[in-house]
Amino acid sequence: MARLLTAAVGVPLSLAAIFLLPGWAFFLLVLALLGWGAVEYVLILEIESPRAPLWLLWVLLPPTAWAFFLILRPEATFRAEGVLLALGLGLTFGVGSLLVVASTPPDEGLAALGALSFGVPYFALPAAAIAVLQSLDPWWVILLVTIVWLGDTAAYYVGRNLGRRRMAPVISPNKTWEGAGAGLLTAGLATVVWCLLRLETVDPVVLAVGLGTGVAAQLGDLTESLLKRGARVKDSGRILPGHGGMLDRMDALLFAAPVLLAGLWAAGIAGVEL
Repeated sequence: MARLLTAAVGVPLSLAAIFLLPGWAFFLLVLALLGWGAVEYVLILEIESPRAPLWLLWVLLPPTAWAFFLILRPEATFRAEGVLLALGLGLTFGVGSLLVVASTPPDEGLAALGALSFGVPYFALPAAAIAVLQSLDPWWVILLVTIVWLGDTAAYYVGRNLGRRRMAPVISPNKTWEGAGAGLLTAGLATVVWCLLRLETVDPVVLAVGLGTGVAAQLGDLTESLLKRGARVKDSGRILPGHGGMLDRMDALLFAAPVLLAGLWAAGIAGVEL
């Protein structure tokens, strides 16, 4: 019941934000939501690295996400080589230097390097990708959340009632191949319905991108499970009744959003060709 009540409140608010907010305001909203997930991410990792300055993630996230947003927009004129150089320097020289200056304990240095080098793009890239999708066409965001949330719901209920073969017993014992198949099937059906409503035909390329997004969503879910399993926690937080924390609710989107945007770009659909 708590899951349904949360959805009853969250879905109308999400739709209003997707269709009514201007691009910059929508970006700030997405960044705030994923920023809360970043807070939970740090609190999880602090269990194993209590003295490392993992709070630096909260400092690095907003400017990195904004930079990604500016770079990923179709009208951006930045050179790809310069972007890759800046990103590489930021995730190596930048993060490493900050940890040295912050006097990170040597026995937690490797964990801190991994937490920040992975964590910054883990949250910044999807924040930018979701905002770019909304700026291209809000209906791309509808496709994204439909694939992710309906697929997650189908995987949960089918896995709970019909699941027999465990998918990743060490990482997430409750995940089953039956549930994963139901989630992927639902992602495909959601993409077909979206195509019929928006394009009046089933575009095989969009369907392929939708299925790839569904796979990415499930991998994103498992990745967060890996983080929690390592820290021996069940939920990332308790802010959302029936869903746990913000990271628990957004974990699949963190992988799915960049994959959807990249797929549309690769197919020449979203206005930019790779």
